[in-house]
Amino acid sequence: MAFVKLVKNNAHFERYQTKYRRRREGKTDYRARKRLITQAKNKFNTPKYRMVVRISNRYCYTQIAWATLKGDRILCQATSQELVKYGLPGDEGFGLKNWTACYATGLLLARRVLQKLGLDKMYEGQTEIDGEDYLVKEIEDDDNNVVKPRPFSVCLDVGLQTTSTGARVFGALKGALDGGLSIPHSVRRFPCGEKESHDAELLRKYVYSGHIGEYMEQMEEDDEEMYKTHFARYLEAGVTNENMEETWQAVYDKIRADPAHKKSDRKKPAAGKCLKRKAKLSASQKQDRVNQKMAAYAKKMEDE
Repeated sequence: MAFVKLVKNNAHFERYQTKYRRRREGKTDYRARKRLITQAKNKFNTPKYRMVVRISNRYCYTQIAWATLKGDRILCQATSQELVKYGLPGDEGFGLKNWTACYATGLLLARRVLQKLGLDKMYEGQTEIDGEDYLVKEIEDDDNNVVKPRPFSVCLDVGLQTTSTGARVFGALKGALDGGLSIPHSVRRFPCGEKESHDAELLRKYVYSGHIGEYMEQMEEDDEEMYKTHFARYLEAGVTNENMEETWQAVYDKIRADPAHKKSDRKKPAAGKCLKRKAKLSASQKQDRVNQKMAAYAKKMEDE
């Protein structure tokens, strides 16, 4: 008989520690989270804000959050679903998860949180989009020694998403930077970015969804039927390669004009539509119900 080494012995199970639930579910990287939320000792109880970016199969979600012992707290949030309210054509909107939509969502989040903190007039961000790297500068104190508030600083939290060059999470980052937030970053992960520089003209094309416009033009030449099917929502809204930049510029202008979140009125359920919960049956009531069903079935079989 061959020798079999017992690996998982009693000592193994005595020392075994169950991993956190969100780690078991593959939702949280606690190694990265620890470094994002750890605060310096001399800044005890001072919030360390994070810009959380998550992208689903349909939308882009962004939040400004900070960690507490009881859990994360949310200061502000913005989603790409709101872009329809800012003039993005289409009833349901189109392309609400692409690079440009992530940029617009990051811009909306930045302008919204600065408006909430009263810094939107002081730090307007990059008003003319040229694709160049932008980092908000601190306003110096005036002659009367009046202390000016510093730019609102956050760290980027991408979760478990792959941080490859040209990833959509960096579209939201660029939008927040242009919106006036101070975020430590590097240009190397922007589209066609290098270690120390990037192609500003190409980045500007992504901001205005020019890469999608080029794909539309190419598909129209190669396969017109596929073009009409694939870009049906764009064509219904009258958006083509020629007016793509004007469409998104109008959205950006409306975001800067009024970034505040507007609560929608919740519809009350119609009268008589509310479902009342039935009281739970006791053990005797359940048994009586079973007996009644058995008796009814036996009577039915006798009649047949």
